[in-house]
Amino acid sequence: MKLKLLCLSMALVFSIPNFAAAHESTPVDHEEKPCNCQEGQHRHLMHKDWQAMMKEREEKLLSWVDQYTPEKKGEWTKVLKEKKTLRKQWMSPENAAKREQWKKEKMKNMENLKKQLDEGKITKQEFMEKAHHGKKMGHWKMFHDLRLAVDKKDDKQVTVLLNQLLVQMKEHNQLLKDKLKK
Repeated sequence: MKLKLLCLSMALVFSIPNFAAAHESTPVDHEEKPCNCQEGQHRHLMHKDWQAMMKEREEKLLSWVDQYTPEKKGEWTKVLKEKKTLRKQWMSPENAAKREQWKKEKMKNMENLKKQLDEGKITKQEFMEKAHHGKKMGHWKMFHDLRLAVDKKDDKQVTVLLNQLLVQMKEHNQLLKDKLKK
């Protein structure tokens, strides 16, 4: 009996640090591994300083533009400035009602898609595509691919990816403009 009690107490003592570690959230290191940002339940805890990370990414992007496509520096600067302005407008208190309406519509759409998935009307892959409106986090993947191409010093690939990323940012800005007009 004493041996069983001793084993049980030892097991408890050794398992407590594991329980504590399971509840900690550590920041994602995007330099080593690009994150999916959909892993884990508390993804907002994973990015301690999102604004600093985005500023660093923008500076890195502009340095690559200077190096590989200097003729498009003005266009990049304009698109990034417009992106910041549109985001600031979208997040402003005046647009709180629009954001809430957009969120409600999105949640309603998600519920409908989940219902269709549960009923077997759509596959899980179709659910994911429709839930994300065809987006596959392409801008994050493209940035990661761009970083890899820069590291490999593949000038042609870097130029292609920078141009694709510029087109994506313009499209994103247009989507934000459309949301603001509603």
